[in-house]
Amino acid sequence: MADDLFADAEMFGFETRAVRAGQRHDPTSGAVVTPISLATTFVQEEPGVHRGYEYSRTNNPTRQALQECLASLEGAAHGLAFASGMSAEDTLLRTLSPGDHIVLGNDAYGGTFRLISAVLAPMGFAWTATDLTDPDALRAAMRPETKIVWAETPTNPLLTVVDIAAIAEIVHERDARLVVDNTFATPYLQQPLSHGADVVVHSTTKYCGGHSDVVGGFLATNDTELSDRLAYLQNAIGAVGSPFDNYLTLRGLKTLAVRMDRHCENARAVVELLQGHDKVTHVLYPGLYDQPGHDAAARQMKDFGGMVSFRVAGGADAAMRLTTTTQVFSLAESLGAVESLIEHPGVMTHASAAGSELEVPADLVRLSVGIESTQDILDDLGQALDRL
Repeated sequence: MADDLFADAEMFGFETRAVRAGQRHDPTSGAVVTPISLATTFVQEEPGVHRGYEYSRTNNPTRQALQECLASLEGAAHGLAFASGMSAEDTLLRTLSPGDHIVLGNDAYGGTFRLISAVLAPMGFAWTATDLTDPDALRAAMRPETKIVWAETPTNPLLTVVDIAAIAEIVHERDARLVVDNTFATPYLQQPLSHGADVVVHSTTKYCGGHSDVVGGFLATNDTELSDRLAYLQNAIGAVGSPFDNYLTLRGLKTLAVRMDRHCENARAVVELLQGHDKVTHVLYPGLYDQPGHDAAARQMKDFGGMVSFRVAGGADAAMRLTTTTQVFSLAESLGAVESLIEHPGVMTHASAAGSELEVPADLVRLSVGIESTQDILDDLGQALDRL
């Protein structure tokens, strides 16, 4: 990481680093906000001699600012920004070779499952899905050729919590790498590298961007050799976001802490409503004391996040109807933005897992609880449930 006073976590708190890390004042104009560097190419002093920038696919000042900032927030020595979360995942998985084996959670994000099972598997990569909350199941799933264990915590959409430190010990005993998708928790609530993860992956489209207006992805690591390999692949593959995309994500990070506080506050209120409603059969939320994994969440998370899932009395039909009768909650995919969103994972975000061991319950509804007025959120969800 470049020399940047504000990137130092020992000197500055999270909120200060979110606003200042990697974001030096423009030396030409003194502009406080990081400029959007639209240039595709940069002047060289002589052939092969430049100021760190030669071609924007390889590096760009706006992307560099984002990479330094988010790496600092994750407590990482290295960070790489991509055009989407899936392109970040794909780049990381390209460090493997045909014949290598991947272990992933048995309720992984549908897009991750699709990439591994439908894109990589036909190319000779092996994979196994297992319960990552069960140490014995993880040990049984790993093989001599296992190179990566891929965990989400909390998971999408069942909000299962994986004990990062516990599985890191098992993974490292077998000389594999632990990758943790930190999209749901964000670096404000959880820093997986500090608990033993080797790589952190984000869809920055979600909470990091936070406004449903930019798609992006990110990888963070403390492994310099791996970072160098990923940087090579980032340039060779070219799946990088535009300077404007990087600027929007960087802007979103500035308010991540205050937004997450409100997301968490509103989610707790929603959970209380759901628990008291007779049309709800089961609430999934890491903050519930009786939720499996709550103790691990309390240890490794600052708070429990803004995502809530629940199962509806009346099955799939009732769940589908519910998603079409809200007003504050918009029926849409994605998550983590300022507006509240509702979706039916079985036919939307996780349709690609249908018929597999990762299939989600048909009566499941997922909420991304926004930052609107708490009472408006509760009134809207309450009236929709009452109509079932």
